[in-house]
Amino acid sequence: MSYIAKPKVSHPKLPRNELGLTARDYEGAVSTLCAGCGHDSITAAIIQAVFELGVQPHMLAKMSGIGCSSKTPAYFVSQAHGFNSVHGRMASVTTGANAANRDLMYIGVSGDGDSLSIGMGQFAHVIRRNLDMCYIIENNGVYGLTKGQYSASADIGSIAKKAAPNRQMPIDPVSTAIGLGATYIARSFSGDKQQLVPLIKGALTHKGFALLDVISPCVTFNDNVGSTKSYAHTRKHFHHVIDADFVAPSKEIVAAYDEGEAMPVKLHDGSKIVFRKIDKGYDPTSRAAAFAFLRDSISKGEISTGLLYIDSSAGDMHSDSETIATPLSRLPYAELNPGADKLADLMNRYR
Repeated sequence: MSYIAKPKVSHPKLPRNELGLTARDYEGAVSTLCAGCGHDSITAAIIQAVFELGVQPHMLAKMSGIGCSSKTPAYFVSQAHGFNSVHGRMASVTTGANAANRDLMYIGVSGDGDSLSIGMGQFAHVIRRNLDMCYIIENNGVYGLTKGQYSASADIGSIAKKAAPNRQMPIDPVSTAIGLGATYIARSFSGDKQQLVPLIKGALTHKGFALLDVISPCVTFNDNVGSTKSYAHTRKHFHHVIDADFVAPSKEIVAAYDEGEAMPVKLHDGSKIVFRKIDKGYDPTSRAAAFAFLRDSISKGEISTGLLYIDSSAGDMHSDSETIATPLSRLPYAELNPGADKLADLMNRYR
C-alpha cells in the first residue's frame, strides 16, 4: 500500500457536489503502480463516480484482497473505511462486514487472479448470496505483483516473458456471473472513462450484487503479441546492473466510440483488440439473451462492453435472509445474546 499524502491545496473554484465536497475530497494516497497502468484510470473513474453520487466518505467501505488491483483502495476516498484481506478472501470478509453493518456502501476491488483462481469459490458464493456490493475486477490476465504469471483469464496462446504459450481456456468472469445468478453485470475498458463512470455509479446504487469487469492492461508484464489484455512494453534501454525493476512511463491508451460500434484498439506492440459497445436496442433484462450475446461476441473475438444484464427486483442477502433492519453492529449485546435457555433448546436439536 502507499501512504504518500497528496498536497491539500486545490483550486477554489472546483465544482462541488450536494455535500459541498470536490472531487479532490474523494482522493487517496499517491499511486505506486506503474506509470500508464490501467488500474489508475479505474481509480480516477471511481473518484468521479462517488463524487457525482454525493457519497458520504465515512459511509463507504473499501475492500480488497491481494495483488496490484488490491492496492487500488488506498488511492481513493482516504476518509472511508477499508480492509485489505488475504489473497482471494475479499468476498467473505465483505460478507461479514455487510452482515454486521448493512448501512455502509461496499465497494470491493479485486483482480482476475484474486477472483478467478484462488478466490473462485469466494467469488461464486458472494454472487449466490447476492451480497449488496459493487465488485470490480481489474482484469489484465496476469499476476503483476508476482512478476507476470498467467492468471485464469489469460487467453489461449498468450506468451509471457519467460514461459511457454498458455494452453488453458480462460475463465470469463462476465459469463460466469450470468450463470451464477448475478443481478448486475457490466464490462468496460479502463481507457473509456465516459462509459466506465456511469457503470460504476449504476453498480454502487444497485440493490444486490453488482459485477463490473474492467479490462485493465498491464504495462509491464502482459506485453506479449496476441494477448487481448496487453500493453506490450519493450525495455530497449534497460541496463541490467542490479536486480531491480524499472518501468519506463507509457502513454495511457484511451478510447472513444459510439453505442453499437465496434472499434479496434491498437496496443503498444502493434497488436489490436476489438471492443464493441452494446447499442440502445440491446435488452439487458434477459439473462438467457445476455449469455447468448456474450458467447456470440467471444466467438467473433470481440469484447462486449456496457451494461450486459440487470435484475432490479431481486433484492439482496438481507431481504432474502429476512434479517433485522437495524445493523447488527448497533444492537445491544442483550438482544444479540439469546440466553442460556434458548441456546440449550437450540443445541438439543442436534443431540
